[in-house]
Amino acid sequence: MPTTAFALLLPVLAAAGPYDDLARVEVLPGWRMESGEHMAGLRITLEPGWKTYWRAPGDAGIPPSFQFAGSDQITGITPHWPVPEVIDQNGMMSIGYYDGVVFPLTVTSRATDVPLEISGTLSIGVCEEICIPVTLDFQGLLPSEGARDASITAALINQPLTASEAGVGDVTCALMPIKDGLRVTTIIDVASAGQPEHVIVEAGTSTVWVSEADISRTGSKLHASVDMVPQSGSAFALDRSKVRITVLGSDRAIDIRGCSAG
Repeated sequence: MPTTAFALLLPVLAAAGPYDDLARVEVLPGWRMESGEHMAGLRITLEPGWKTYWRAPGDAGIPPSFQFAGSDQITGITPHWPVPEVIDQNGMMSIGYYDGVVFPLTVTSRATDVPLEISGTLSIGVCEEICIPVTLDFQGLLPSEGARDASITAALINQPLTASEAGVGDVTCALMPIKDGLRVTTIIDVASAGQPEHVIVEAGTSTVWVSEADISRTGSKLHASVDMVPQSGSAFALDRSKVRITVLGSDRAIDIRGCSAG
């Protein structure tokens, strides 16, 4: 592949008919870090007024799905998720991004001093009045050095605070069996993130559906209750260490990993 590919190869859209211009994707080549990892990005550009979704999109959304290929030198790719918006979609809450988003990618490889070919597909939902599933193909070359990219840097800055950064205290999850799964009630000791607050709870596995949270606050205690229903439709063993809780407020967002018995 010639070195001119550093500047990005053109995307190929898999949607057809009148919807084939709704979304475009491009690889942002990024830069090689001192650790030997590479910081790259995927930029999704949507038609004005259209939106796509976060990793936990709510009942009305479709989560992005990444399928990576390319160089056999690449051993791992970790997407990072900028803070999303909470969207009222026909009376249902969805979580995502209007007009586009940049997903930073941390790329690890066997060789830290050579260019890396990256390719794959990105499947997303894009919505305005209607929702359309779209699959986008991408490929590019990540340079052995490169330069910092303002779009990637901005997306990295726009990340939720960690629990430590936000001053989160105890986080507990109480479990109660229900007919088709579990009801999980979490209590988070944390100052307000700004009203209105939203809490998104993830089970740590894509095979478990999680309902929108019922939320209340008493002083520094934020309460959120969700139903978790596995594909089997019966009670299951929840690994609390894999539960991920995101608090989205008007002032800040907080990413909490794991909870203790409550």
